[in-house]
Amino acid sequence: MNKKALVFPCGSEIGLEIHNALKYAKGIQLIGGSSIADHGKYVYKQYIEGIPNIDDPGFIEAINKVIEDEQIDFIFPAHDSVVLKLSQHQQSLKAEVLTSEQYTCEVSRSKKVTYELFNGESFNPHMYSHIDEVESYPVFLKPDVGQGSKGVALANTKEEAEYNLEKNSDLLILEYLPGKEYTIDCFTDRHGQLRFTGMRERKRIKSGISVNSHTLKIDESIKMIADKINQTLNFRGMWFFQVKEDVEGKFKLLEIAPRVAGTMNLYRNKGVNFPLLTIYDRLGFDIEIIENDYSIEVDRAFTNRFKFDLDFERVYIDFDDTVTFGDKVNPYVMMFIYQCLAKDIELILITKHVHDIRETLNKLKVDAGIFNEIIHITHSDFKHTYFKHDKKAIFIDDSYNERKQIHKEFGLPVFDLDAIESLIDWRY
Repeated sequence: MNKKALVFPCGSEIGLEIHNALKYAKGIQLIGGSSIADHGKYVYKQYIEGIPNIDDPGFIEAINKVIEDEQIDFIFPAHDSVVLKLSQHQQSLKAEVLTSEQYTCEVSRSKKVTYELFNGESFNPHMYSHIDEVESYPVFLKPDVGQGSKGVALANTKEEAEYNLEKNSDLLILEYLPGKEYTIDCFTDRHGQLRFTGMRERKRIKSGISVNSHTLKIDESIKMIADKINQTLNFRGMWFFQVKEDVEGKFKLLEIAPRVAGTMNLYRNKGVNFPLLTIYDRLGFDIEIIENDYSIEVDRAFTNRFKFDLDFERVYIDFDDTVTFGDKVNPYVMMFIYQCLAKDIELILITKHVHDIRETLNKLKVDAGIFNEIIHITHSDFKHTYFKHDKKAIFIDDSYNERKQIHKEFGLPVFDLDAIESLIDWRY
């Protein structure tokens, strides 16, 4: 198998999860696409910027050109509006869109249409057609089309509801759901069979994104809701829905989305890789799913990714308190070392280690052969006298004095351990 998948827009939380899910997948080559400069350029090794916005009249023509130029087989839509747009134009696109059919995407994009479709079901929240129908407060107001928490409001009185509706008359008026919020990650195969249902609690939410979540044993009532949704709409591949507890603790539907969810990383780390399963299903494979039997929690925060114009062919690196951390190796530094090996960057270990350096490396299970050269000097020696000047080089050492001397002598870029993170290339 040798398939190319375009992720658009690749810098969204969805696009970043697709990257994490598929960056090591054998036979799948990822290409990130975006309309504007985004975080995707620091993550995707192949990155295409400047694809028109989906509302641009030339969008379909432009993305088809990308498909042809890059020989794309699949497109992962990584935003709700992109899911809808690409599903509506699947017939004119020259690559297969990895989402569900157009009708399912259209229903899912509108909360009003979703609630109307499931009207009468016990899991459907009550939706008021007019503010005068509301008998008790609070009520919850939210846009028909939207994502995250944009435009939502809690109205504790009729006056508060009227104020928000004056600002946006299209807000839906819904029963207030005060309980916990859950996401249910699902996978439906090409035969329409719901093959997997996983429940996770959205414990902490920021800007509509679950930044802390943990897996739960599936509740039987949740399984019944998943089955009903799957029977009513035609899904293909990964999808999810969200529910929240009402005043009686019963689950009520919030929304449905026929796409990857950013926090599907929880079940991916239990063995359920939704993007990969979706590709295999599209290729006609009869998939099997193995979920590891343990609970798992994720907590997310901002992550640093760096890009600079520094080019180097050789790394001089210290040993004590640099390659090592206490009496063990520093795994983060070792990651950088192996990155250098993968990029054919020369590694020179230069150290004043008091013991036999090769014996110490052996004790630490570090193969001395990963270094192109090992320079073992005495404490009275100066490291700069052993530097060669035939290649662009950098120097890594925990000692400020050592770094100061090298920088003064040669003007080389010098790095302490806290700056190693900027040298890691996360692009795949």
